[in-house]
Formats: sequence, C-alpha cells, structure tokens
Amino acid sequence: MLARLTAFFPLWAVLGAGIAYGFPGLLLPLADLIVPLLGLVMFGMGMTLTPENFLEVARRPWLILLGVALQFLVMPLAGFGVASAFGLAPMLVAGVVLVGSCPGGTASNVITYLARGDVALSITLTTVSTCLAVLATPILAWLYVGQSVPVPVLDMLLSILKIVLLPVVLGVVANRFLGRRLGRTKEVFPLLSVIAIVLIIAIIVALNREEIAALGLAVAAVVVLHNLLGLAGGYGIPKLLGLDERTCRTLAIEVGMQNSGLGVALAVQYFSAAAALPGALFSIWHNLSGAALAGFWSRRS
Repeated sequence: MLARLTAFFPLWAVLGAGIAYGFPGLLLPLADLIVPLLGLVMFGMGMTLTPENFLEVARRPWLILLGVALQFLVMPLAGFGVASAFGLAPMLVAGVVLVGSCPGGTASNVITYLARGDVALSITLTTVSTCLAVLATPILAWLYVGQSVPVPVLDMLLSILKIVLLPVVLGVVANRFLGRRLGRTKEVFPLLSVIAIVLIIAIIVALNREEIAALGLAVAAVVVLHNLLGLAGGYGIPKLLGLDERTCRTLAIEVGMQNSGLGVALAVQYFSAAAALPGALFSIWHNLSGAALAGFWSRRS
C-alpha cells in the first residue's frame, strides 16, 4: 500500500500544484515550513545511508569531476542556446543563463532518493558545485551575458549545512545505532518524503502565482526545454561513457535541477524583475519534471 501511494508521486505533485495555483491563500501561511520539511526528508534519506556510502563516492573523484563539469557546461550553454533561439528579450535571456549557471539545488537530493539513485553522490555533488559556484557562476554569467555577479557562497554553504548535511548525518547516525530496532518502520520514510516534497511544490507555486500568470508561452517553453536538455544531457553523456544506470539517474537529476532560488535572487539584484521570471518558473517546473522522473524510475530496477 505504501509503495503504491509513493508510486503516484507525479500525480500528487501535479494535483498539489493545481490546488496551490487555484487557491494560493491555502498554502501561503505555510511558507515557513519549506526548510523544516526539507530537513525532515533529508533525515529520512540519512536513515537509508551508511558512512561507507560516502567513502565509496570519495574513492571515485573522477565521477565528482564529471558531475560538476556537466553541471556548469551543459546548463548554461543549453539555457543560452534555447533562449536565443526563441528570440527572448535580453533580460529574459540573462535570467535563463543565470539559472543555468547556478549550482545544484537541495531538491535534487530528494528526487534522487525517490528515483533510487545514488543519494551519497547526489549530496556530494550538490555540496561541491555550491563551493565552486563562487567562481563558476560569476564567470559563466560574464561569459554569456556580459555581466559578472557575486555569489553569496558562504551563506549558501551554511544553508546546505543546516538543511542537508546536518539532517543527513543525524539520519546516518540513527541508522547505524537504531537501524535494526526500527526495522520495517523505515519503509514509511519514502512516503513521508513524497508528502513533504508535494507540499513544498504547492507552497512554491502559491508563492510565485503572480509571476506564473505573467509569463508568456515562449518563456515557459524555454524553461521547460532548458530543464529537459539538462536532464537528457546529464543522463545521456554518462550513459555513452558506459556508467551504470544508478549513476546516470543521479547525474541527470543533479544536472537538470538547479538552485533556482539563487538564480531568482541574483537576477532581481543585478538585472531586473523580468530577469527573475525564468528562475521563478524553473523552481516550479524542475520539481514537477523531477517528480515525473522519480515516479518513472522508482518503478524500474
């Protein structure tokens, strides 16, 4: 029963987004729950991990290098190419490129978990790409749109520490000392993760409802294609290199799902409110596309 409810994750995500768009007032008071909900999901993920999982990732530094290279090469180039091909206004092009130049987002860790990917690798890549963003994001923004932007990497790392690393470590410790006692109770965590991420998606939709309504079809199409190209590149290139299915899923999600909140903040501060629109839509769409992928992959070995 629990597995069946979890398998319908994409449906719950779409329903949640639809309710939030139609009745945003229901979700707006819950905005402060986004961080605690993510923390809860990360703890549940930690309950499925052991220290050996992270040691295994550390033994393959080339894999981390590949993931980071795909992150900062595929997404900015795809964003610039698609936005230019659709003839978007310069400020909108800048917004799309900025989202593509950002590091991976914490939601990618949740989607990797639900998609039966390599969670330890996902968390490692999110952390490493965030550290590198202090140099990579400004350079890529300057390269593609001619304006460098400072990235608050210290604040982002502290956020990752609180939202991702600390709950995961607590989960790993709990799994090490209480795992056998909890037994089948741990099977509840995937369903709790689905409920939490659906609620997060709904809250994000409610918070960005006005921006969504203001978007044109061309901008929406660019954001969707940008995300899909990232997912496809993140999966297809490792597949061509002969990597295993679990790693390909993880890299697809890490490359295709961005820290779009950072993209929105930088766009508003250094470009214009219009430049923030692609990031606002990306923050919603990449969760929905990620939910669809997780639902599909979770039913496959």
